[in-house]
Amino acid sequence: MAEAGDPTLEQGLLANPENQLTYTGDGSVDFSGNPVVKEKTGRWKACPFILGNECCERLAYYGISTNLVTYLTKKLHDGNSSAARNVTTWQGTCYLTPLIGAILADAYWGRYWTIATFSTIYFIGMSVLTLSASVPMLMPPSCEGAICPEASPLQYTVFFLGLYLIALGTGGIKPCVSSFGADQFDDTDPAERIQKGSFFNWFYFSINIGALISSSFLVWVQDNLGWGLGFGIPTVFMGLAIISFFAGTSLYRFQKPGGSPITRVCQVVAATLRKWNAPVPEDSSLLYELADGVSAIEGSRQLEHTDELRCLDKAATITDLDVKEDSFNNPWRVCTVTQVEELKILGWCLIQQSAHSRSLQHLYPPSTWSVSLYGFLSMTASWSQ
Repeated sequence: MAEAGDPTLEQGLLANPENQLTYTGDGSVDFSGNPVVKEKTGRWKACPFILGNECCERLAYYGISTNLVTYLTKKLHDGNSSAARNVTTWQGTCYLTPLIGAILADAYWGRYWTIATFSTIYFIGMSVLTLSASVPMLMPPSCEGAICPEASPLQYTVFFLGLYLIALGTGGIKPCVSSFGADQFDDTDPAERIQKGSFFNWFYFSINIGALISSSFLVWVQDNLGWGLGFGIPTVFMGLAIISFFAGTSLYRFQKPGGSPITRVCQVVAATLRKWNAPVPEDSSLLYELADGVSAIEGSRQLEHTDELRCLDKAATITDLDVKEDSFNNPWRVCTVTQVEELKILGWCLIQQSAHSRSLQHLYPPSTWSVSLYGFLSMTASWSQ
């Protein structure tokens, strides 16, 4: 039987056809780091736990964020402009912290441990926020007529501590959960590739279910039954999200960390600049790439060469100096075609987004309703397929 560290197993290139029907071909492993058996792991056996986690987490997040301005103005007696500014700053932080989660997951911890760690931080933040809305000494006195006492520094500190722990937690898991769900399907298996597309439909559906419940029921609870209960319910659901996630551990497929994509991008740029005057060969097969279909990015497959942005191909061009100094083990001097193509994909995404914004902005100026409409139409289209 093939060992866990066997590179042929990790690339799905098992010589024994019987093993090809047993083990995944994308290099995934189980919790202990051993090759995973297809019939016992991943696919729809594991996905309900991930979908349950996402639904509960989104319910918790929107249960806090939807009515946050109201809490700041009515309970902490913030002014309207101050409350709006605080909420906007917090939401901006929520959309910046995914960079932290993505880097840690890709380069160091893997998606499972990143989700586990930041979910715990998330739950602690939710608990602190619930305490700040439940313990009398952590809330300012109620208004007496038109006189509304301001919150004390301690009360603000506890509230914002919980709030920004939530921002760190939700940002840390945001880039990982959908990718971890995708890891449960083997890309080398045509049937599982189709199932992966269905998973993303259900994933987006889970997000919307959580958002719908929190934007309706939880807002009513907060306005009519109190903020302690209104924040306590999302906290309970965040706890359920963690339980759901850990419950599926024995069924999950895991991908090993593949190194930081930021580092790989910097390597391609550095190698390109170093060889700026070197001619790029017309025959792409002369560019540097690892043999036997092995990818330089662990847990990924090789990417085929494309003719776009050929200036970046200089990073994979083999020069006489590279051969003389044997630079092939130094990615800061010689990059693989796969690394170069990874940067090309990123570059084209940025170029297309920029072109789209310039060409359509005068026809479709961005607005809140249009963004919501696009989301609704996208989900409808995906479910109709």
